[in-house]
Amino acid sequence: MAGLREECGVFGIFSYEPRDVAREAYYGLFALQHRGQESCGIVVNDDGIFNFYKDIGLVNDVFSRERLDSLGKGNMALGHVRYGTTGATDRNNAQPIVVNHIKGRMALAHNGNLTNSYELRRELELKGSIFHTTSDTEVISYIITEERLASPSIEDAVNRAMNRIKGAYSLVIMSPAKMIAVRDENGFRPLCYGKMPDGSYVIASESCALDSVGAEFVRDIDAGEILVFDQSGIKSIRDHCGKAPHKLCVFEYVYFARPDSVIEGCCVHEARSRAGAYLALEYPVQADVVVGVPDSGLDAAIGYSKQSGIPYEIGFIKNKYIARTFISPGQKSRMNKVKIKLNPITGVVSGKRVVLIDDSIVRGTTSARIVKLLRDAGAKEVHMRVSAPAFLNPCYYGTDIDSRENLIACHHTVEETAKLIGADSLGYLSVDSVKRIACGEKGRGGYCTACFDGDYPTEIPSQTQKSRFEKKISESKK
Repeated sequence: MAGLREECGVFGIFSYEPRDVAREAYYGLFALQHRGQESCGIVVNDDGIFNFYKDIGLVNDVFSRERLDSLGKGNMALGHVRYGTTGATDRNNAQPIVVNHIKGRMALAHNGNLTNSYELRRELELKGSIFHTTSDTEVISYIITEERLASPSIEDAVNRAMNRIKGAYSLVIMSPAKMIAVRDENGFRPLCYGKMPDGSYVIASESCALDSVGAEFVRDIDAGEILVFDQSGIKSIRDHCGKAPHKLCVFEYVYFARPDSVIEGCCVHEARSRAGAYLALEYPVQADVVVGVPDSGLDAAIGYSKQSGIPYEIGFIKNKYIARTFISPGQKSRMNKVKIKLNPITGVVSGKRVVLIDDSIVRGTTSARIVKLLRDAGAKEVHMRVSAPAFLNPCYYGTDIDSRENLIACHHTVEETAKLIGADSLGYLSVDSVKRIACGEKGRGGYCTACFDGDYPTEIPSQTQKSRFEKKISESKK
């Protein structure tokens, strides 16, 4: 684990006429690839017949032209890119999940993490349910299916299921005749929809995916809302709206989302630039140049530079042929990972006092290597600035922080951490400031910052999955 990863991205398209929706889903998933690089899948609905394919790998590798053609045409498609915070990395856990039941078929794609997945899974297994995956998405599919057997419609089943599932979930669900978008009562994960010139509708985790298929952004789906698309139009069900405080994950703005996306009215690039400006105010330093760690540190570095007056320069060249999360099979390989992915520009940093901006420090190992790269390139001083507060607590809502054990800030002071990573100084953005980055002083607030301050908006789960940090460490020792 070089850094943080988030669970996944969802995409759906509803057309009133059959067409090549598989290709449009492909473009949408390509735009959401940054949200998950482990696996992907697409389901096409052709008048109630579901054709689907999913596998481990990047969108461009899994879906060749021939594979897309094999999915055929339809009036609906559902897509998903995954990085699993819950469940093993294998083809079985790839999404969307397709379910056959006595009232028809259903496909489901999920972004987030349930807090009561363990209890629900045990309850279902005691009733005789047989699970084929280790992800909590299958738990959601079973709960909705149970409710569907006693409900007059799929949307009514989803409404009832929301009384049982807890935690973070942005869902896109496809039945033979309907497409449904669902967001949990707290609104932890983003979800929006747009309209194409021909009247078709598109649902996506981020607005950048709407842009990729030429859809015009309509609005964000509200926390707790169920939005139903069918041949008669759009219907909004708001029974669960306003039942819980709004708590969008603030790390969507800091790291997860693409800079060109707009989430709940705020441009992500502007939010990150604002974070950099706040950092400059909170942790000023005498320096010659500001550089950002590609890619998620660049926007904050620009903000820091503008606020401080210290010139911004491109300090690193990133290998464009390596995915956002380069997979290292073991510790020895991981040692060379940063050099493969990043290379400093000596002429920019040699003999200079450098302000280095990154989005987070998790274990500190990657930060130490990046600082060393600057030192080796001749940097006279390196002052590390982080555009998020220090991680001190596990996340139960879809961010890959399952344990406090391997979070460097839990065991070392800021000064100790600076020494461990080899920096001359270190500064984290304050919790108060990170709450204001989305819309500045006028922001409505309502963000989840539990991983920073321990203020959990929901009940903490009694049972959780084993930490993925521990898994990676144990593998590296083999």
